[in-house]
Amino acid sequence: MSFMRNTRALIAALSVLALLAGPVQAGGPAGQLDTPRDDEVTGFRFQIVTGDDSEVTRRIAEDLYKRLVPTFGSFRTELAQRRRMLYVAIGPTALRDALARRCDCVVISAFTSSQVWRSLSAKAPNSRSALMTAVYAEPAPADQLRLAALLYGRPVRVGAILGRDTAFLRGVLENEVEVQPFAAGDDINHTLNGMTRAEVLLALPDGDVYNPENVRNILLSTYRRKQGVIGFSADMVKVGALATTYSEIEDINTQVAEIAAAFVATGELAPPQFPRYFRTVVNEGVARSLEVRVTDAARRFARHPARHAPLAAPAPAAAAAPAAPITAAPTP
Repeated sequence: MSFMRNTRALIAALSVLALLAGPVQAGGPAGQLDTPRDDEVTGFRFQIVTGDDSEVTRRIAEDLYKRLVPTFGSFRTELAQRRRMLYVAIGPTALRDALARRCDCVVISAFTSSQVWRSLSAKAPNSRSALMTAVYAEPAPADQLRLAALLYGRPVRVGAILGRDTAFLRGVLENEVEVQPFAAGDDINHTLNGMTRAEVLLALPDGDVYNPENVRNILLSTYRRKQGVIGFSADMVKVGALATTYSEIEDINTQVAEIAAAFVATGELAPPQFPRYFRTVVNEGVARSLEVRVTDAARRFARHPARHAPLAAPAPAAAAAPAAPITAAPTP
């Protein structure tokens, strides 16, 4: 009797691991479309697409799976193939894979920058554009500007350098920020010399501007001029930026789950967006050197999701069937 109970427990555990680890094929036989006929669609199912099997990616996928199951678990298991697929792509490699699939499916991108999202989504057919959205990896510029004002305790003059990848943000920033254009091959020091009136530099993830060759010059030059840098990641703050807002894995996953739930409920897909939930990290040593008296309001600047009931652990295979398993996407 004990042996049978142990055997059943082992089978259930292996089934859950199979759901979380993949890989499996998302579609049908080779060359077959995933597109159901309109009169056959009876609900929705989801699949998490990953680009690698790293510890961080597995942590993201496992947390996201638990957040998506409540939305999709109500659809009948036996009708799985008659439900519309919703892919959640974790990172750029997974996004490339999801966009390459021939299907009448929905794609939500997460943990990919707005620049990479725009580049990849622009190559998708127009017929799919209304079925694609994203939660970007980098902080919202509006939240970063609010953080700058909180750090100094007053409105401050902010500058930003926009390269090819971030030029689309000019319309969003130019009313509040002194914008300097930058092209590949330009002298970064010359560009910085044109921003001497700015008290703060708003850094944005642009490969032409913030590459390994330029980052050191940018941080040293702004430091000498007593200009604080609002970084675009917590790692950037560790190496010399003044502060940034940043989102934890759970913050991004919550937002993705909210977008998916709203789509299932209304049929309307939210537009691509910056992270909604975040917290703040400050480099206190840099702040002292810049003679910035950081306010408690700046340190506590955050936006947290509403509290809900604790997430349930992944269910055994039979109960988890309403949701599709996680797929490891091939590396391009």
